[in-house]
Amino acid sequence: MKISELMIKQGNVEVEGTITEIGEVRTFNKYGKELHVANAVLQDDSGSIQLTLWNDDATRFKQGDKVKINNGFVNEYQGEKQLTSGKFGSIEKMKESEEATE
Repeated sequence: MKISELMIKQGNVEVEGTITEIGEVRTFNKYGKELHVANAVLQDDSGSIQLTLWNDDATRFKQGDKVKINNGFVNEYQGEKQLTSGKFGSIEKMKESEEATE
């Protein structure tokens, strides 16, 4: 699936792209737990989307990493589409040999 095809409220999203920027990691408490979040931008050849990185993912990736989101979810925040791995999804860093050759 391409980033340009993603729709708000779409679940079970599987998409690949490159993280082109990552913002600062913010920490906050919710339900007595300390959570970490960072906003990033994921891009492929069709476009880009805001990517929300939670907890370990917020520090695990860096700008330029090629990643694959499995079982992601698209929501809307302040009028913009945002992609997150959500509670049941995952984000994996792709190895150089896994990159698609088109």
